[in-house]
Amino acid sequence: MTLQLTVSDEVRALAPGFTHVAVEARGLVNGPSSADSSALLNEAARRLVTRLGGRAPHEDPHMAAWRQAYTAFGAKPSRTRNSAEALAKRALADGGLPRINLLVDLYNAISVSHLIPVGGEDTDHIRGGMRLVRADGEEPFVTMAGGERVVEHPDAGEVVWCDDEGVTCRRWNWRQGVRTRLAEESVNALFLLEGMGPAADGELEAAAAELAESLEKLSPGARITVHPRA
Repeated sequence: MTLQLTVSDEVRALAPGFTHVAVEARGLVNGPSSADSSALLNEAARRLVTRLGGRAPHEDPHMAAWRQAYTAFGAKPSRTRNSAEALAKRALADGGLPRINLLVDLYNAISVSHLIPVGGEDTDHIRGGMRLVRADGEEPFVTMAGGERVVEHPDAGEVVWCDDEGVTCRRWNWRQGVRTRLAEESVNALFLLEGMGPAADGELEAAAAELAESLEKLSPGARITVHPRA
């Protein structure tokens, strides 16, 4: 992998059950949401309903494990949900899942179908490697407020993904920053599939394989590598 990913000892101690699989892709084709990407999201919502069998998303064992991890670093998981639980709630609501762009729609569909957090980063905007750490509270995080870019800072002790320029995602996978998110012009990306505890066994690899297959269909000729679980 050209982009190095590391997980700090502090995070490993906080959540020893954490694991992740990375899918690296170069030469992608992105663009506005389409009928095909919308169909993927609709199918993901149907798969989610079948998976849950009438339960709420937070009652799924994998989501319960993520809630425990969030609580361990001081977050309130019923207010700041991990990205998979938040998407699942939207998928089950009347408004359904948002349509963003082809690549984001694709990885959101994978997240909802498998009920695992999945994130996508534009590697052309990552500075240095990516690190999962507990924040000191001084790191910059660029987000949007009132239609303008603003700089916030994570709470001290919060688990964040960051690079050499600042935080790329707050509260593990709760909110992605605008600097590295996948836009319609993005061509190179890293997709991160995150698991917590035994409930994720086998699911990450299956989701990564499905993601890689979908990326190949979307962008024939793209160079796609699935990296082993770490």
